[in-house]
This record gives sequence, structure tokens and C-alpha cells, in this order.
Amino acid sequence: MALPELGQDKGYLSETIFSSIFISFVLWTFHPFIYHSKRFYTVLIWRRVLAFLVASQFLRIITFYSTQLPGPNYHCREGSKLATLPPPNSVLEVLLINFPRGVLFGCGDLIFSSHMIFTLVFVRTYQKYGSKRFIKFLAWFMAIIQSLLIIASRKHYSVDVVVAWYTVNLVVFFVDNKLPEMPDRTSGLHLLPLSSKEKEGRQKEEKDSKLKDEFHKLLNGNHADPTDRRQRAQMNGRHDEDINHALSEATANGT
Repeated sequence: MALPELGQDKGYLSETIFSSIFISFVLWTFHPFIYHSKRFYTVLIWRRVLAFLVASQFLRIITFYSTQLPGPNYHCREGSKLATLPPPNSVLEVLLINFPRGVLFGCGDLIFSSHMIFTLVFVRTYQKYGSKRFIKFLAWFMAIIQSLLIIASRKHYSVDVVVAWYTVNLVVFFVDNKLPEMPDRTSGLHLLPLSSKEKEGRQKEEKDSKLKDEFHKLLNGNHADPTDRRQRAQMNGRHDEDINHALSEATANGT
């Protein structure tokens, strides 16, 4: 009642916003392959994203299988030829849910919105690992607009969107706490498994670096660490004092 119907001819609006969020996020996660400023590993960030998506979709499957609501979309209403799917002719059709017609014109998988799962997971991930404050604000704003457009397009009920908002945020919060924290890539830590060639090259680099350090220490006369030098200076001072004391005693006895 609060959001009037957009109509079938404007149903593309919510899909346009969703597609822009989806494509932008995917491109952002792969930017370390292009730009020199590498803040994270693409593999590690997608491991976290997939963990969030799997947990959220698992809960979604439980909810929409336990409660079937009449679909609010135009093709699900009484009198529409797409309101019911034809009976499957084979086991393959059952497994594929009459793909792609069942995916495009499905009417039962409502609680909660899958579009909002992807949107909120992507926005929250950028909120944590992104660097542009304006893009973070824009992403949350687009998520809110998409929520309203989904309801106005009659693709979901308001309960589907509201449940998605708090469920996905809670899932991301708890799953993120269980996963190990992803350090900043700029720290120089090597987080991904290395091949044998890379390991040999890295070991050689470390060995060369150690040899250079030893060479510089020898040139500068600083082979030992500062603590040893301080201790040695103290010992040398005591030794000089002992020599001076012995010389003064010898001089006194001689006179």
C-alpha cells in the first residue's frame, strides 16, 4: 500500500540496479590483477564472500520450503499462462526445475530475497575492505533503493526484503568472526600457497639478502648486534681501568 506498483514495463529498474552492484563488485575484487595498489588477495576475499552466500542461501532454502506464499509477481497471478509450470517429462527436468523457464518465472521461492542476499553481502564486504568512503555510502544507498524497487515491482513481499536485511547482516557478522582475519596485503605477508619454483626463488632472495647484510656489517665493523657492542664496550672500559690501576701501582712502588 505504501509503494504503488511500478508496472510490468518498469520491472527492469530493480534488475538494473542489482546488475550494476553485481558487476561493480566483481570488477573491484579483480582489480589487484590490474592496478599496483593491492590491498587484498582476490582468492581470499572470494572465499569469505562464498562462505557468506552459502550460509545465507542455506537459510533461505529452509524458509521458502517451510512456508509457501502465493507469488506477488505479475506472471504468478490468476489467469497468467506462466502461473503454473508444465509437469516435468524427465528426471533431468525435475533437477533443473524446467530451466531456464522455472528460474525466470518461478513463484514460490520468496522468503527471503536472493537478490538482497547478494547485494548485502557485496556491500558489507566492500564496507570492510574497500577504501573509497563515497562508494561505501553510494553502495548502501543503492541497496536501500533496490529494496524499495523490488517491493514496488511486486517481485517480493516486504517481509522477504525485511527478513533479508537482518538475516544476511547477522550471517555475515557470525561467519566473519569464525573465519581468520584477512591481513592487509600491503604488509608484504605471503598468504597464498607457493609453487616449488616460487619457494626456491624466495629462499634464494632471502639468502642473498642475508649475505648482503653480513657483508655490510663486516665493512662497517658492525658484525655484532648493538647489545653485544655495548657489553664489549663495558668490558673494554673495565679492562682499561684495570690496566691504568696496575700501572699506577707499579709507578708508586718504583718511586
